Amino acid sequence: MTDPIVARSLDEIKFWSRIMKEHALFLSLGFTHDQDQLISEAQQFIAIFERIEERLARFSIHSDLQQIRMFNSEVYQAAAGIWNYKRKVLGLTLRCEIRSNNYPLLVDHISREAAYFANRLQELNRGELAPKPEAIIEENVFFLRIMADHAKFIGHLLDPSERKLVEQAREFSHDFDQLLFQAVDLESMRPQSETRPILSQFLNQNKVSVASLRDFKKTARELIEECRIKSNIHPLLADHTFREAERFLDIIELFENSLTGNTN
Repeated sequence: MTDPIVARSLDEIKFWSRIMKEHALFLSLGFTHDQDQLISEAQQFIAIFERIEERLARFSIHSDLQQIRMFNSEVYQAAAGIWNYKRKVLGLTLRCEIRSNNYPLLVDHISREAAYFANRLQELNRGELAPKPEAIIEENVFFLRIMADHAKFIGHLLDPSERKLVEQAREFSHDFDQLLFQAVDLESMRPQSETRPILSQFLNQNKVSVASLRDFKKTARELIEECRIKSNIHPLLADHTFREAERFLDIIELFENSLTGNTN
């Protein structure tokens, strides 16, 4: 019988290790040529997460739970390490000790994702799988902010002459800011299990908006890959943001199942 903690751990590590590796790559591409130490550190993290991906391939959903917990703990150290590195880069940037092409909000954004990954590994090692109502809202606050950030980054990295796409990105940014504010309001109300209809409506509203943004990202990714629009967006970054939107939709579905009692 498959242990759900094992299956979920492997899934989280598979998704987020690739994301962390790509974060390190994006940071390295944004540094100037004289920031060789920071570039070298980024490349070290690329290698660390590549090794994690190689080790991940040796496990399966039938692996021993204790082995997976040990692996989770090791990956946690890597996630915590890249979080520290990202926060260091953010501090250097905010103090104007370095100037690069990495937006401060982008560095903060990717550090939040590293913290999320590390926290998920700790939760799984504590055996926490099924979300509580308050966790559902907290998780949506996190991902709604991620989606709002993505829309802002896309808008700023598109060439200004791409007016229609820039305007679409701004509209998505505004929409997700509003959804985020609404989620924060709901979070402070602390709905309990008896308010499941409110949570269900909350999730459904978010799902519709995320699906729309996901489709926009998919179109943008295809246009970038085919060199049909002008931008400073790396094709891998376009795919990266698309995958994160897909991930959010998967998580919403997981939460919807938890509210209905379907944990399969």
